[in-house]
Amino acid sequence: MATTISQSFEQFKRNLEITDLQSETVSTRQQNIRNIIANDLEVLDSFLSGSYRRNTMIAPLSEADVDIFIVLDSQYFHRYNGQNGGQGDLLDLVKRTLKKTYTRTPDISRNGQAVTIRFEDYVVDVVPSFRREGGGYLIPNSITQAWIATDPKKHVEISSTSNATHNGDYVPLVKMIKAWNKKHGSFFRSFHLEVLALEIFKNVTITNYYSGLRFYFSKGVTLISQQNLDPSGYGGDVGSYLNNQEVIQEAVNRFQKAYEQSATAEALGNEGHIETAVIRWRSLLGDRFPAYG
Repeated sequence: MATTISQSFEQFKRNLEITDLQSETVSTRQQNIRNIIANDLEVLDSFLSGSYRRNTMIAPLSEADVDIFIVLDSQYFHRYNGQNGGQGDLLDLVKRTLKKTYTRTPDISRNGQAVTIRFEDYVVDVVPSFRREGGGYLIPNSITQAWIATDPKKHVEISSTSNATHNGDYVPLVKMIKAWNKKHGSFFRSFHLEVLALEIFKNVTITNYYSGLRFYFSKGVTLISQQNLDPSGYGGDVGSYLNNQEVIQEAVNRFQKAYEQSATAEALGNEGHIETAVIRWRSLLGDRFPAYG
């Protein structure tokens, strides 16, 4: 039972976690996929990346993507770089390699930067990459026919450091922010919200989850319309998908509304109106936030 605001947020935190059984399934499957690629192609390194590796993925797993980063030998870069559609051809190579084993998997397709395997229980994105001179990695963008610089290992390091700085409260708070985004149509890209969190919670202390959310939305009203650079130092603006003034204004409006709702809910809780506050938080954050009682 959750009859206080603190209890409600602790239960919410647990509700957003991937279960141990799901983690075990992911561990086995991702290793199988890495082995399949390595058996056919020259692989220098492979590892989990994305929100799963940063521990910021939220349940349910069936609605999430598990990312696998495959670092290929430079021979493939020389083969596919410079030719028209080379990035797409590289993804097709990875797709053909996977299809040799996953012959009955419902859907294996390529998107802009990865090959997506849609299993019955969750989705896996396989991202081919190359080591980048100067640090980080290059991944293909088959839509723009270009190479994107990034460093998922650096992202994990930065996120882990921030979580340690905040005594383990940073990662759960990021998950709660993602739950808000999901509740309201997933307007924002998850990684963009994480990058904002890194900036917003720098040099401050997270006192509790409810005030942390209110603080995040308050600061985000201004920051969401500004340039938010990839924290690894290799990529560009992670908010570039907000690509016109109308969309940017919508982003600002969503943060403003979330700030007002979170401020009201926080005030209600501080005044002792716990049940009403819980109803407000649940409206803001979704059904995984527990009902009162």
